[in-house]
Amino acid sequence: MPKGKFITLEGGEGVGKTTNLAFIKDYLEQRKISVVVTREPGGTPLAEKLRQLLLDKESEAISDKTELLMIFAARAQHIKHVIEPALARGDWVLCDRFTDATYAYQGGGRNMRVSTITWLENLVQGNLKPDLTLLFDAPVELGMERARTRSTFDRFESEKISFFEQVRRAYLLQAELYPERIKVIKANQSLLEVQTTLINTLGTFLR
Repeated sequence: MPKGKFITLEGGEGVGKTTNLAFIKDYLEQRKISVVVTREPGGTPLAEKLRQLLLDKESEAISDKTELLMIFAARAQHIKHVIEPALARGDWVLCDRFTDATYAYQGGGRNMRVSTITWLENLVQGNLKPDLTLLFDAPVELGMERARTRSTFDRFESEKISFFEQVRRAYLLQAELYPERIKVIKANQSLLEVQTTLINTLGTFLR
């Protein structure tokens, strides 16, 4: 049985990942592809508990190192119990954020050493990398404006604008480093324009 494909969606706050994740799932399923939708941090019962702790702004202050280790602990569970079994079955995995988010939020936003993140990435993932990453990019102010209308802010969303500017820069640097894998989608366009770009990008990937 051919191994499944691993597609990740990345981007800052309010860039439309959730809406477009549903659109991509429908697009793939119409082409008779079996899709597993998941997210990070999260995806398993234990990883979801870690997610709740990470997002809770009322909990005790979480140090940057603790945050990074919790994210990779959740990722290790997620890979073992969801991602690898799905790919082995031949399913395609569609994941809302993965390790590029760690380089962006912890590397860019928290100014953590890239070498530390890379070491943990190698330890936890081995050779596992996404086959395709769709990076939804929009100016920070626009994204935060959209995010405000959605729900009350969690621990990450409550950070200063400068934090999100650094996150965005780190994401775009990842796209420069890995242009074959990471495709930048301009999320400040209309939804129709975004989804037209997605159809073209996915069509090329499927070919």
